[in-house]
Amino acid sequence: MRKPDLPYLEYKTVKGRFYIYFRKGAHRVRLPHDPDTPEFMDAYWQARRGKGKRKKEPDRTWEALIVEYYGSPEFGQTRDGTRKNYKRHCEDIREKNGDLDIRSFKRSDAIKVRNALQDTWSKANERIAVLSILLKFAVDLDWITTNPVVNIPKLKGGEYRHWPDSKLTEFEVFCDQNDRQLARTAYELAIGTGQRLGDCIKMRWKDLDDDYEFMSVVQEKTGNKIEVYCPERLRIYLKSLTKSGQYIIAKSPSQPIGIRQVQKAIEDVRKALGVFEGEDRLVPHGWRYTAVKELADAGVDISDIKAVTGHQTTEMAQKYASGADQKKASKRAQQKRERSKNKSGKCETICETTPESQHLEKETSENDQRFQYGAGEGTRTPTPKAPEPKSGASTNSATPATVMPRCVDRGMCRA
Repeated sequence: MRKPDLPYLEYKTVKGRFYIYFRKGAHRVRLPHDPDTPEFMDAYWQARRGKGKRKKEPDRTWEALIVEYYGSPEFGQTRDGTRKNYKRHCEDIREKNGDLDIRSFKRSDAIKVRNALQDTWSKANERIAVLSILLKFAVDLDWITTNPVVNIPKLKGGEYRHWPDSKLTEFEVFCDQNDRQLARTAYELAIGTGQRLGDCIKMRWKDLDDDYEFMSVVQEKTGNKIEVYCPERLRIYLKSLTKSGQYIIAKSPSQPIGIRQVQKAIEDVRKALGVFEGEDRLVPHGWRYTAVKELADAGVDISDIKAVTGHQTTEMAQKYASGADQKKASKRAQQKRERSKNKSGKCETICETTPESQHLEKETSENDQRFQYGAGEGTRTPTPKAPEPKSGASTNSATPATVMPRCVDRGMCRA
């Protein structure tokens, strides 16, 4: 058989049979056996024009999906804190499963992922949420037809809760005695304003008015700007600090400290107090719950609590206030009931023999003795101490200009 004088032809003999191929790079096409036929020439020129070229299978791996997601508006338009959290989970997924095909991922695989993280239930729930976001994005790209992660039940590993007064005192004393000013400053801002830790880290000196009475906060989660009244305790603490940058918790003259560094400083104190894990576990977000509880215990209306915390729904504010003291609330409600009857001349209690002005005077006197703590009126009366830095010690946060009395007993201050 004659061999045509044409480029890109490849000849092979297998088990006595002769084969002709068109081959250019990775493109390889088998041609008809007889080069003298019109069919051969037609197939040859079809191959030269790229016809019959096997298309490369598109990449459908987790690596490819995450890269696509990072470049999408869905990812780019999320808020900074949310985007950072999503990226932490995406990078973990990419590191462990980047080369695996997403089309082989099943619902049972997602449940295995959740169960593997069950010791950290909040992380497990976040991982499932991110997997669902990624796979929904894959559906939008027509990479898969359905999202197998939809409606997987969340784990219930516990609820955030407020910090008991005793643990708040222990936290303050430990910080003061061990020069943990970074943790103490984050604590004072979180308890005092009732804001999330991430928002506290971004608070700047210029966000305070001249009297340190109001703090402007743009909440990262909602994007809303609110003006939060600073209780006297927080004002005293802030005025005792020396400004070391634009931010109250400063890394440099123009930058705040990263949230992970602040969390680590708080973790060290929590470990020392025995509240880092187990049944006694308490977390920094519990300070936000503490502020709301103190507001509720002081009889603050839920709408006013929302004005402090920035919660957008009454249901969420009520969830945070669920730790309020029911016994105190019962007494407060019944006393209001008695006063109301007294005004109508139908009071059946001892208050009918006491002029209302005396009741009001007594109530005002009692309230004057209660210090505003947290995000509003509370029942604890400590004066905070800004810890004095050790000689030659360096800090990443503002340093105190004056030494203040430390509270050991939460009902009174002593030098």
